[in-house]
Amino acid sequence: MPRHRSHPSRPPARRGVLDNLAGYHLRRAQIAVFQDFSATMGRIGVTPGQFGVLALIQANPGMSQSALGLAMGVDRSTVVSVIDRLEGRGLVQRAPSSTDGRSYALRLSAKGTRHFADALKRVRAHEQRIARRLSAAERRRLIGLLRRVG
Repeated sequence: MPRHRSHPSRPPARRGVLDNLAGYHLRRAQIAVFQDFSATMGRIGVTPGQFGVLALIQANPGMSQSALGLAMGVDRSTVVSVIDRLEGRGLVQRAPSSTDGRSYALRLSAKGTRHFADALKRVRAHEQRIARRLSAAERRRLIGLLRRVG
């Protein structure tokens, strides 16, 4: 993960009140994580949001766009837009739902399944890098704490 380094002749800036703000540290961590994720996944063209969509569809084949939106915490128009892009790339298939004629059942295509497997390998390597300074117990604790925040 890239870190901003201070100029050798200048002392690092004091953070003042920021040092005690959880949101500040979450944002700095999010920026570092996003930069590493982008570098890792850029070659295969998967954003964090798209990976989340692929992961949820892979784990819940046949889920509706509404259920996907609820699981991701985003509105319907955002889901439709992401699904349109993934469907256009041949990664996701929409079919009329067998239980609700007003909705679509989402599935990964064969290409999407292969693409997700490749993306998952890359994400696992990314996760190892970003958590390299944490023990397994610390990593589990961090995830538990973050779940409580969000």
